[in-house]
Amino acid sequence: MVLSLFSITILLLNVLWWVIIVQAILSWLLAFNVLNVSSPAVRQISLALEKLTAPLYRPIRRILPDFGGIDFSPMVVLLLILVIQKLLAGAAMDIATSATV
Repeated sequence: MVLSLFSITILLLNVLWWVIIVQAILSWLLAFNVLNVSSPAVRQISLALEKLTAPLYRPIRRILPDFGGIDFSPMVVLLLILVIQKLLAGAAMDIATSATV
């Protein structure tokens, strides 16, 4: 049961990883005027991704210093996701090996 919870958590972290990647790429495309915000679909997707990721970025943006217009908070969140995934994988491995002994 615990291993299933670890697997589900890792899966959700993978989904979050891709949401952050898509949001970062979309923000670059909007910043360089490759995509137009006046398009309703682009605007809705951009707002939805912003609402999903803003609560994750907010505490990190408070801690990080100002880098002159470059936002490193998505990279920090991605690194934190990787660390959490590694910790969960290690804990799952420990549980799996102790259950078979």
